[in-house]
Amino acid sequence: MSNLAAHPDESSLLGDVCLQPELHLVPAREVPLGGIRAITVRRTLPDRTLPVVGPWCFLDAFDSEVDAMAVLPHPHTGLQTVTWPLDGEIRHRDSLGSDLVLRPGQLNLMTSGRGIAHSEFSLPATGRLRGLQLWVALPPEAADGAASFDHYDALPAVTGPGFEGMVIMGEFAGVASPARTFSPLVGAELRLTAADTALPLRPDWEYALMVIDGDATSAPAVIEGEATLAPGALLFLGRGREAVSVAGAVGARLLLLGGAPLADDLVMWWNFVGRSHEEILAARDAWESGSDRFGSVDGHDGLRIPAPPMPNVRLTPRRRRGPLAAHPTGGSNPSAG
Repeated sequence: MSNLAAHPDESSLLGDVCLQPELHLVPAREVPLGGIRAITVRRTLPDRTLPVVGPWCFLDAFDSEVDAMAVLPHPHTGLQTVTWPLDGEIRHRDSLGSDLVLRPGQLNLMTSGRGIAHSEFSLPATGRLRGLQLWVALPPEAADGAASFDHYDALPAVTGPGFEGMVIMGEFAGVASPARTFSPLVGAELRLTAADTALPLRPDWEYALMVIDGDATSAPAVIEGEATLAPGALLFLGRGREAVSVAGAVGARLLLLGGAPLADDLVMWWNFVGRSHEEILAARDAWESGSDRFGSVDGHDGLRIPAPPMPNVRLTPRRRRGPLAAHPTGGSNPSAG
């Protein structure tokens, strides 16, 4: 999926550590993906108040029974795209020659390396289309490496007292996904099997929770009071926890994201993740000039999404400063929509 803002401003990220385990709520904001009757997504990452969770730097949730996903070829650098459908089917094509249909319970994992292009179209008979797409920022050596694409038909199940689910990426509760990763992280879809449970965490990682459907309340034992988490919003848990307590309706589904805090300055603009203004500018120029850096995606008669103009300022890193507020008013990141 693409960041299709016509005039994306800078989104510069630094994974400074939030050492205080306070809760921070990021409301979702609606972002149209462009085109006639194109699908609208609800985006929580990146946000001005929360640019990253570990190496996770982008999170879109989409849900439509009317509008189609129709995203023409567009480029990526410095990241992995993680596509996780909940309902409906999506056809993925990329400049490596990949061409397949993705269905619920399956994972598409595209590693851009130095550059790749892809397209995503929902199938005509899909009906309801619902799912998640995320980006993982690659470490420098992988960001400058070769592109690849991996498809996983099935992912490992995980169970614990009061929960069950699948480990999409990384490791959770002693279960490891086969999906290719380049930094310590976790992405898991979990379903409550009891009204109260405790999800095990690593205190040296930072985490966030999203309710995919249903209702749930997250009440970490180390914090007095409770934070009510409605579907769609993202609740940042910070670091320093060995577990997070969750109370909610049996059957409610959660997305758990986490990982080791980033040590690198990141600059993210449009569909590119880099370490400097020059990296982003070079990637944009390569895409606009039609160089072979990104290759071409078959089946679209040469149609593709053009890059928006660069802003009239130098892209510089924006750091996450100080402990996050427990219940912020939120805010949007103009680069993300």
